[in-house]
Amino acid sequence: MADVFSSEKRSQIMQKVKSKHNKTTELKLIKFFKVNNIKGWRRHFPLPGTPDFTFPKFKIVIFADGCFWHGHHCRNISPKQNKEYWVKKQNRNIQRDEENTQLLINKGWAVIRIWECEITDEKKIEQKLQLLLAFLNRDI
Repeated sequence: MADVFSSEKRSQIMQKVKSKHNKTTELKLIKFFKVNNIKGWRRHFPLPGTPDFTFPKFKIVIFADGCFWHGHHCRNISPKQNKEYWVKKQNRNIQRDEENTQLLINKGWAVIRIWECEITDEKKIEQKLQLLLAFLNRDI
């Protein structure tokens, strides 16, 4: 089925779509933080890349990245329609993620990226959050 909008108009429409409360990533991390009494985090702190969670006191940011959108090939999720568009989109996202990570590191922030597929594995989350847990002086 052909799109009823021009590619420019479709792009404008899609740029206005913002995700909020992503149940497969951010909300699961919030649950992990609450269960483990991890405090001091802020959501969507104004930094490059708009990290999902920021611990300003420790200068640590956490990104909860969706596997499809950010190009993690953990599963064979491949679009069947408009494949060229989606591959370009993923590549742009990967490039932007790398640029934002480098900007944050250059500003003295530690960057933790957790893939969507890792969030269901509590041990993987613990491994990824070792730096944060060290600052909190605790072990889980």
